[in-house]
Amino acid sequence: MENCFICDKHAGRIEVSGDCIYEDEYIYMSHIDKKGQPTYLGHIMLDLKRHVPQIGDMSEEEAAAFGIAMKRAAKALQGTLQAEHVYTLVSGNAVPHVHMHIIPRYAGTPEKYWGPMDVYAWPDAPFGGELEIREVTAKLQCFMKENFRANV
Repeated sequence: MENCFICDKHAGRIEVSGDCIYEDEYIYMSHIDKKGQPTYLGHIMLDLKRHVPQIGDMSEEEAAAFGIAMKRAAKALQGTLQAEHVYTLVSGNAVPHVHMHIIPRYAGTPEKYWGPMDVYAWPDAPFGGELEIREVTAKLQCFMKENFRANV
């Protein structure tokens, strides 16, 4: 679809940080892109490939793939980045294309910063640029391949 950030990302019309972590016929998983700005490491975007504005518009097959990918992403964050908790968030307000934010909370995060977007305010949160994002995505790719026979 025209003028959709997620569709443009999947079609290669825009460049984003990091590499694909996982992909199949329904799902595309990557690190969040903050347009070249440092970002919270491990913040994953899980996108439906087909342009679908709302979760209820997914096919049964897409919904099943989305749920399995969500679980696998959380497991990968726990297994590679030692996330002590994994948040998931869907709003759909900014981009009307089904996608989910999957965000790790790291050990030692003070309770006042517990929350899917509150972790960004923690002064000691792990932030990084393109190099660090690529390192994180490589770890997550490896975990997915080793544990789920994932396509990357």
